[in-house]
Amino acid sequence: MPLTLRTVAHSEIGLVRKNNQDSGYASPTMVVVADGMGGAAAGDLASTVAVTELQKADGLHHGAEMLEVLAGALQKANDRLAELVADDLALDGMGTTVCGALFDGEQLGVVHIGDSRGYLRRDDTLVRLTHDHSWVQSLIDEGRITEDESHVHPHRSLLLKVLNGQPISEPDLELFTLQDGDRIMFCSDGLCGLVTDDLIDEALAGDDLDLVLSDLVEAAHAGGGLDNITIIVSDVVEAGSDGEAAADAPARTAPRGLVLGAATTREIPAIRSKPIDLGDGSVVAELTDASGNIIPAAPAPAGAEAGGPERYEPESGQRRRRLGLWGAILAVVLVIALAGYGTYAYAMTQFLIAPSGQRVAIYQGLEGGFLGLSTNRLVEDTGIQIADLPPAYQEKVRAGIQIRSGGVAAAQAAVEELRSRSVKCVAQRLERAQATQSPTPSPTPSTGVTIPPLSASASPGVTPASTASGSTGSAAPTSQGPSALPTIVQTPSAPDEC
Repeated sequence: MPLTLRTVAHSEIGLVRKNNQDSGYASPTMVVVADGMGGAAAGDLASTVAVTELQKADGLHHGAEMLEVLAGALQKANDRLAELVADDLALDGMGTTVCGALFDGEQLGVVHIGDSRGYLRRDDTLVRLTHDHSWVQSLIDEGRITEDESHVHPHRSLLLKVLNGQPISEPDLELFTLQDGDRIMFCSDGLCGLVTDDLIDEALAGDDLDLVLSDLVEAAHAGGGLDNITIIVSDVVEAGSDGEAAADAPARTAPRGLVLGAATTREIPAIRSKPIDLGDGSVVAELTDASGNIIPAAPAPAGAEAGGPERYEPESGQRRRRLGLWGAILAVVLVIALAGYGTYAYAMTQFLIAPSGQRVAIYQGLEGGFLGLSTNRLVEDTGIQIADLPPAYQEKVRAGIQIRSGGVAAAQAAVEELRSRSVKCVAQRLERAQATQSPTPSPTPSTGVTIPPLSASASPGVTPASTASGSTGSAAPTSQGPSALPTIVQTPSAPDEC
């Protein structure tokens, strides 16, 4: 007998926040959690767009097709966010995590970007289905902090991947085979960011799904309730079994399809972005609604119907065509100008760590240019010599480290991380230089004069820059201080070797 999902779900503001920027969706074939971010820049809108596009993709798909459908829905959501930002630059900065899945009765196709999580509990064992795209997770992966420490780390909210209308970071896509009796849970970091996996496992062990959900919400509150809380818990059951959700189940149970959080109230605004020619030389903007459908902006000009008097006025028709051509040219110029301004405005919200001569510098903007113009400007020359860094970090800096979120504070924290690497690397090279010198006086046969060992400071060939040439290792962060270096997290396995 085929399997289905029996689901309970809950979304709330939490104990501290003033509004709910989480959204969710649950049905017998789909579960989705989206945690919006951006505050005044409409995180609730971003999560609503993501859930809306994924909800459209709900249905019976099989195997790898599920992953294609989910990836396509995520791309549509990202495109929609980009259109909204282009139409209203006040929305720039909004974004959302997405953690969702389709179920075909046997396999679960999971899509994931950000730090919302999916879990599977089978045979009294809890495992994660997803891997956080966050800075603290990279520190855990490198062994620099523990899971418990990640819950209180000052940069626990810094994400490395997010859905925000930019050229999309590749989401994680994976298939899992489920079996009767499995229990899955998808949640925002209002739960998993404050509650340990051991406590989550303890709550998920309960028999009654409604009580399980209540226990998880209480655990999030006990952890501080600092963020919005969205939780979807599903049991894998045989379709049509007594355990399947009934039509008169509580409102938070999802027998068919249930929308949660911000997506229940947040409207996706229409976009006024496509210029159209009315045929008389005038150009108006075309409106599209949340589904991409065209909303008529103005009636057709009088006399444009077939058989109207203007049809028989060749000179007037040619004048209209000329005006229409100029209108089209003006529209193209306007679109290019708006694209240039939008690119510049977006670039000024980003920061870049890259070389300035032989030193590390912070730039505001994006790497490269647009229509031959630079999209960044120098903000700070840090004084850190690139040659003083471990080789792997030298390569990263020369390639350019784009700080996608966190603003100038994140860029400065990343520079402090590099400064720490530089100091340690210089010390290592000096120690190696000293170790290569003879520890005892060495006589010179021709003169009989004893030459004392060279110290690091007296050695003319030992400087921080010159000793780097013999290094063949690679680097990874090891300091325990707060940092935000989101693009230097996948370095090879020999940390700080200089």
